[in-house]
Amino acid sequence: MKNLITSLALLVTLLGFSQSKSTNGMAVKETVRVNNVSVVVTVDSADDIESTFKIEDFREILELSDDDEVVSFKIICNGDKMSNGVKSHVSYKIEGNSNDKEAFLFGIEKIRTAAINYYNNKN
Repeated sequence: MKNLITSLALLVTLLGFSQSKSTNGMAVKETVRVNNVSVVVTVDSADDIESTFKIEDFREILELSDDDEVVSFKIICNGDKMSNGVKSHVSYKIEGNSNDKEAFLFGIEKIRTAAINYYNNKN
């Protein structure tokens, strides 16, 4: 009898706490905010750079972002194997704020040009 009462009390308690709360007709609205946008591109040649991304792509991403967001861009240029068997690489990175979009896009253009020059001067 003691086990039956304990089981019923536990069942009633469980059912009571598992009920959803009434919102009285009010809708709950959730807001999603992005605080950091980071793009990393790994390439193996100058052709990859030219075909992978254009500055207009980043302009569109920045237009969709909110004000005062941290934005960063990094490009990793893979090179040839060195004498010790490790593959060489060089990377370029820029960080900025979505409030200063033109300066960030200018930095991406500089990085893109430097990465293309890396591959052109390597040969």
